[in-house]
Amino acid sequence: MQSWHFIDGRWRAGNPAVVGPNSHALWLGSCVFDGARAFEGVAPDLDLHCQRVIASARAMGLDPQLSAGELLDIGLEGIARFAKETPLYIRPMFWAEAGFVIPDPASTRFCFSLIETPMPQPKSCAVMLSSFRRPHPKSAPTDAKAACLYPNAARALKEAMDKGFDNAVVLDGNGNVAELATANLWLAKDGVAVTPAANGTFLNGITRQRVARLLRGAGIEVEERRVTWEELLAADELFSSGNYGKVLPITRIDGRDLQPGPVYTRARQLYWDFAHGRL
Repeated sequence: MQSWHFIDGRWRAGNPAVVGPNSHALWLGSCVFDGARAFEGVAPDLDLHCQRVIASARAMGLDPQLSAGELLDIGLEGIARFAKETPLYIRPMFWAEAGFVIPDPASTRFCFSLIETPMPQPKSCAVMLSSFRRPHPKSAPTDAKAACLYPNAARALKEAMDKGFDNAVVLDGNGNVAELATANLWLAKDGVAVTPAANGTFLNGITRQRVARLLRGAGIEVEERRVTWEELLAADELFSSGNYGKVLPITRIDGRDLQPGPVYTRARQLYWDFAHGRL
């Protein structure tokens, strides 16, 4: 896959080495990133992803030294390096080079990566309940999109795949539904769209927020509240929202099969219409 990376003021192709064994990010985990998408000639909410990575950097004690507008300009310049409509995963990153346990903000470095990555198709997806939990805000930097949070998500995802599922439903420390291992989670019941209320244990996803606004604007009731595993098992529909695949159906939970329903179908179409400026 073709990729371009803006590092130290210039564009570099491939997979260039940017950290060494003494880099704080490598051995003490100070890296933050954000994920955006370009597809079909559009890059929806890229500005919001640029804003969030700066907020993540500051939450981790880094000093980003760039504005969201400057990041956006770099991202658009990078997109222009690819053929039109190439599907891209867009990843601005900040990390510390120095510091012992505490990252040294003066050593903050930056890379803006764009990688050719196909969009997932809205096909079958089976989920199960994970034995792992999302961390409490007092026990992990859950207010940042921090790389150090993802090994826990990987454990949940591997557990599910080892058992023949595609993804995992992860609970918070109180036993309520938080999200999937890799995306925010939605259910539909009697025509109402429901998603777990953002409670600090998981990121209030940019695509999640966008889908909620789009559904409400289309006259569909949206509830953001406490959700239980039992509610998922009894739902009429399940679907996910996230940057990587945007809006995707869930077609099996444990041993129960589901079909993509009208709320999911409307959410996906609304998102594509928004992304292409048709709303």
